[in-house]
Amino acid sequence: MKIGIIGLGKMGMNLLLNLRDSDIDCFGYDMSDETRGKGKESGLNIADSLGDLFDSLGDRKVILLSTPAGKITNNLIKELSGLLNPNDILIDSGNSNFNESIENYNTAKKMGIGFLDCGTSGGMDGARNGTCLMIGGDKEVFDEVEGIFEKISCEKGYLYTGEAGSGHYLKMIHNGIEYGMMQAIGEGFDILEASQFEFDNEKVASVWNNGSVIRSWLIELIEESFSSDPKLHNIKGIVDASGEGKWTIEEALRLNIPVPAISSALFARNETKINDSFSAKVVASMRHGFGGHNVTER
Repeated sequence: MKIGIIGLGKMGMNLLLNLRDSDIDCFGYDMSDETRGKGKESGLNIADSLGDLFDSLGDRKVILLSTPAGKITNNLIKELSGLLNPNDILIDSGNSNFNESIENYNTAKKMGIGFLDCGTSGGMDGARNGTCLMIGGDKEVFDEVEGIFEKISCEKGYLYTGEAGSGHYLKMIHNGIEYGMMQAIGEGFDILEASQFEFDNEKVASVWNNGSVIRSWLIELIEESFSSDPKLHNIKGIVDASGEGKWTIEEALRLNIPVPAISSALFARNETKINDSFSAKVVASMRHGFGGHNVTER
């Protein structure tokens, strides 16, 4: 089975490399001439237009979108739903709002096109070497492409979650939890930095990541950041939020579920716009480590 990826940014390009190395016949397309050029330099099959991509995929098309959530992805799905044939398959692997994914599923369904909403975790490294996937949509559509998910994910790293929207819903909650975990790590290092003791932050992160209860990839990422910038002097403590934390809180309010840790983490991110704290630098460094998100340099 052939598969095409539209959107070759930080995640899309790595997913395409992963597909190639997993012996899946794959092709990529991006609107940027520069990005397409980089893909070709890496030896990837890169189409120069949507038409070329369609021609490369043959009669039965499977297309995975790795594009920014919101208007760009929603408009692209509407466009593709009018261009693809019945029984073709669209997979949205971005961080789309689950409500929009349900609407996109219905749009594709009316045209006879299979649609899967695929929450993707593991950052750039996961996309390249084995990602974690949460996939919603019709089971028969999932079954047709399960082999692809199995090959590009890490061991036990993909899950069929049920009806349309459930994949992105699960990824939304995942990201809400991530907000709280990152905030707690950042605040812990903030206390260490303010204490009377002279801790080596890199060594602290290292020992915590070897046998402690809080060992994790997030601790590993901040250890790497401390190794190159022990006091994080080179960045400002500004932490952006891409939306999933807010959506998680909105859903918790709808369901009357208390989420004080996640809510506080989001408010703390908002506060970083006016307060340059050490904890915010730690969180910003972790986000940069797993997702390539921008940090504000001094």
